[in-house]
Order: sequence, then C-alpha cells, then structure tokens
Amino acid sequence: MSATATRPSTDPATDPAATGTAAAEPRPSLLSSAVRSPAARKLAVLAVIAAVLIPLAHAKWASGSWPHALTVDVSGPLGDASDWILDNRDSHWIFLYFFGHISNVIIIGVRAVYVALLALGWAGVTAGLTLIAWRVAGVRIAVTTLVSFAICGLLGMWVPTMQTLALMAIAVTASVIIGGLLGLAGGLSEWAFRVLRPVLDTMQVLPAFAYLLPVVMIFGNGVPGAVLATVIYAAPPMARLTALGLRGADAGVLEAVTSLGATWRQRLLSARLPLARKELLLGINQTIMMALSMAVIASVIGGGGLGDRVYQALSSVDVGKALAAGLPIVLLAIVMDRTIGTAGERLGEPPAEGGHRLLRGWPAWAGAAAVTAVITVVGRLTGSQTWPTGWTVAIEEPVNQFKEWMVDHLYTGVPVVGGTADWAAHYVKWILDPLREGLQGLPWYAVLLIVAALAWLIGTWATALTATAAMAAIGVLGVWEPSMDTLSQVLAAVFVTLVLGFAIGIWAARSTRLERMMRPVLDMFQTMPQFVYLIPVVALFGVGRAPAAAAAIVYALPAVIRITTQGIRNVDPAALESARSLGATQGQQLRQVQLPLARPALLLAVNQGVVLVLAVVVIGGLVGSGALGYDVLFGLAQGDLATGLVAGTAIVCLGLMLDRVTQPTERRDRKGA
Repeated sequence: MSATATRPSTDPATDPAATGTAAAEPRPSLLSSAVRSPAARKLAVLAVIAAVLIPLAHAKWASGSWPHALTVDVSGPLGDASDWILDNRDSHWIFLYFFGHISNVIIIGVRAVYVALLALGWAGVTAGLTLIAWRVAGVRIAVTTLVSFAICGLLGMWVPTMQTLALMAIAVTASVIIGGLLGLAGGLSEWAFRVLRPVLDTMQVLPAFAYLLPVVMIFGNGVPGAVLATVIYAAPPMARLTALGLRGADAGVLEAVTSLGATWRQRLLSARLPLARKELLLGINQTIMMALSMAVIASVIGGGGLGDRVYQALSSVDVGKALAAGLPIVLLAIVMDRTIGTAGERLGEPPAEGGHRLLRGWPAWAGAAAVTAVITVVGRLTGSQTWPTGWTVAIEEPVNQFKEWMVDHLYTGVPVVGGTADWAAHYVKWILDPLREGLQGLPWYAVLLIVAALAWLIGTWATALTATAAMAAIGVLGVWEPSMDTLSQVLAAVFVTLVLGFAIGIWAARSTRLERMMRPVLDMFQTMPQFVYLIPVVALFGVGRAPAAAAAIVYALPAVIRITTQGIRNVDPAALESARSLGATQGQQLRQVQLPLARPALLLAVNQGVVLVLAVVVIGGLVGSGALGYDVLFGLAQGDLATGLVAGTAIVCLGLMLDRVTQPTERRDRKGA
C-alpha cells in the first residue's frame, strides 16, 4: 500500500472530521478577506472622499492646473524680512549677542586649527597625522595617510588642503556632536523621533544654494557661514543613523541588562551605544563624506581652500585644474574615514588586561609626539613650512587631453550601443518627457489624491495628511508646474539609483572582496564635489536634463550601496544559520531572510537616495535642467530672497512628500501583518 493511501486527511476543506463542528461553518471568501484588510478599508474611505470632493473641485476649477485663487504671494513678506536683516545686522541684539558669538566661536576654532597646522609645517603635519593613524588604526591606515598627504603636496595643493582641513575639522566635529545628540534623542524617545523627522528632512533636503542667501545675510561672506552651511547639510545623516542604531538594538540584550538592575544611564552606555556601534561609525562616515562634498558650495560664500580652487577652475572650464583640487578632497575624506572607522572598530573589541589597548602604551604615544616634534623642528630649520614648489607634478594637461578623447570617441558613433548623446536623447524622450507630461497633465486634485493614497497605505492618517499638505503647499506657493517638472526628474533618477544601488549593494554584501575593491571607488564618487564631474558629464551627455540626472545618480549611488551593504551584512547570523539548516538556497536566504530583516536599512537607503538626488537638483540647474533648480540659482545670483526661498521650500516639500510615501511609520510597522 502506498504512503498516500494510508496518510490521514488533515485538510479542513476535504475532511470535516478533522475540524469537528468548525467544518460546518462557511469559510471566508477571498473577497470578504480583502474587504476586511486595512488597505482595502483605507482605499474605500479614499474612494468615498474622492467621489465627493473631485466633482466639486472640477466644477469650480475645471482647468486642472493649480487654481490661482488658492495661491499666496509671499514675495512681499520675504522682501520685508530681507530688508529688516540688512538694516539691523549691525545693531540688533540678536545679531550682536547671539549670531555674533556663534560667528566668533567658529572663526576662533578654524583659525586655531589652521595656525596649528601651519606651525607644524608640511613635514610635521604629515608625520604627526601618520603616527596618529598608526597608533589608533594600524600600519595600513598610516601608510594610506602618508601617501594621501604626499599626493596633496605633489599636486601643488598643500596650503588650500590645510585651509580645507581646518574648516572641515570644525564642521565635522560640530556635525557629529549635533547629529549624535539629535539621534540620541530620536533613538530613545518616540515623541522626539516624530518631531525631529521633519526637521532632519528639511535640513538635508533644502538645497544649500537656497539657504546660502539667508546665511550670507546674517553672517556675511566668510568662514562662519561656510561652516554653518556644511553643518546643516552634514549633521542629518549622523542623526538618522544614530537613531536607527539605538531603535534597532536587540530587545533581548536590553531586557537582560535591565533584569540585572542597570540604571537608564548604564543601559545606554553598556548596551544601547555598543550595539549601535556599526550604525554610529557609518553615520560618521556619511557625515565626513557629505561635509567634504560641501567644500565647493561653501567656497561660494567665502569658505576658501580646495573648494575655491575647484570653483575657479570650473569657471574657466578647466577639468584638469578642477580634478587637481578635487582629488585632495577625496584623499582627506579617505584618511578621516579610515582612521576614525578603524579606531571605532578597535574600541569595540574587548579591552586587554591593564585597560584598552588604544589607551595604553603611553610610551609609544610619547615617542610619536617626540618624533613629530623633531620632524617639525627639522622642517622649520630647512626654511620650508609649505610643500616645496620643486616637488610638484602637473596633471592638468593630461586630464584635459583625456577628457577631449572621451568626448571625441564616446559622444556619438559608438558601434552597436551608440554614443552617450544617443543615450541622453533616449532617456529624455522615453522617460523624462512622458513622466513630466503625465504629472503636469494630471489635475492637481488627482495628484493630491494619489499622494494621500500612497502615504496612507503604508502609514497612518497623519502620514497621509503630512504628505498631502506638503504637496498642497507647493501649489499655494505658486510653483506647481516647475515642481512637477522637478518631481519627474527626481523620480526617474531615484528609480535608476535604487535599482543599481540595491543590486550592487547586495552583491557587495555577499562578497567581501568586492566590497573592499569598491570602497575607495565609492569614497571618490561620494566625496568628489559635484562640480568636478559636472563638466565631463555635460561633455558626454550635452546640456539639459540628462546630465543633471547622471550627476544626481552618481552622487546618490554610493550612499545607497553603502547602507544596503551594511544592512544585509548586519542580519542576525542565527537567522541565516536556521535557514541553511532547513535547506534554503542562497536565493531563498536572500529573499526570505536577509531582505526582510534588513528592511529598516533598505528603507533608509531609499530615504538617502531621495535626499541626495534632490540635493543635486540645484546643481542640475547649472547645466540646463531648469525647473526649481534654476529658480534657486536665480534667486542666489540676483539676491532675490523670495524666488530662491520659495523654490527651495518647494524642493523641501517634494522631499517631505517622497519621504512619507516611501517610509512606513513605526505604528504601521508594529501592526505589521
């Protein structure tokens, strides 16, 4: 007799005896189950609301574009605010005793670091930082530091490198402290997290060019405004990743620590922060990268240093000089990231007998200090405080020749695949144009309804209300049409960024060798100022929306790859081991274990992809992308606070809306299934 013949029936649908009286009850149909689902109920409510409001809106405003009667002219109040700032900047107490003190502290800090670097000289700085890297991060990082600073000197960029290093030392320190404190509050308090979320969105999404004008009005051109602009842009990643690490701490470990009688402070220091160490280090990495990527934009308002050299080179369309000044920015980022990251990993190791090894060995620290002092004195005696001019190498001409070769051979006429000009034309014709025409052709109330539906389906009514209000604010400000143009560009670039970022990030998470090979490449692309590769992008793709999208994708892709890789790697090994023991294949482990457990990190990657693409929207205005980016640049160039801030606020509203329709709320997550 076969096994199937003797197996007892256990299917309630075919064996009434298996379920007793329950078998007599009718089973719920798929339709009734769908109706009872939360998503179906939400859609039903939205359908009722739409059935009532859309006919009314269409009857009153049949054109479909945002009604002029629902717009508010803010140019008058913003103009009055601009005039008040300019009239009272030298006399009002808030400028003298508040903003003035902030400005003085920044100037003193940057000047102190810069004077110290000049006093050490090129030999002392190189030796001192190399020895520090050796003590806290090992020989490999020390060699990286030595080679990096040597390259900065060989490129003839020693003095601007020291200027940028002094500026970034203060800006990164302030960003890490402010972002860490904000993330600590958001990670420990649900209320604080909800309050901080829109604040962080605004800080990171508001284009730098939009708030450069009010910063200049308050602080004037110079170092204070450059540092504050950098902090506004670089602090949010630290805050987000700190909050993510603290909120994702293992509940079992926290419960065990609590059961041992640990106080709130002890739980934080001994459990939460150590468990969030990887996220904290990633936050520092992202803060360093974003701070250094602001070097060129900060130079527009007097930041000086390497950013000023890049800006001047691009003004004369000289890619070689721009690259010569841009490479030291990348090298500074690599040195700072590798040193701090490796030191943080070592701090996470168990302490050896006699104290932690980074804090022990004071004779070695004393020896490093002595060697640095001796090298500094020798350098001063030779009379060469800055890098010797005879030890420089000119790379400008070869770089410019290579750029011309790329344009001649890749722009058009490439067999089979066509040239970059063809790619740009197809991207605009088949993706950007239909998307823009579709968004601008939709009635404004249909757009609001779609946004409300998407936000409510993955969140709560508050999420839908926030997203809808953000989109409505765009119409009220009177920039509906250019906002739809910008939204089409952002959606297309974000889609490409996420597809490539998730694919490469998953691949790197499954291959340690690939991740190591890609790390310096990601550092370079994320840290290199957008202005540096803007000219080759324009040369390859022409002027228009295509090069703006390419620049946005290149800038946003590294962060998406990094966060995706980190999230996949941090999946609980026990869960993977259980899946393997059940015979799961590599693909099944990825789909059913790693991706679901890495969901918070993947959602954060989506958020950062949106934020970083939006950050390049204004840069795209320089190469013909138009829309809101052009308005922001026009406002800055003309000193028109109303035009610049209105367009910048519209970009913030777009970012807020996109965040809400892509980031499920905690309440939605807890309800889960």
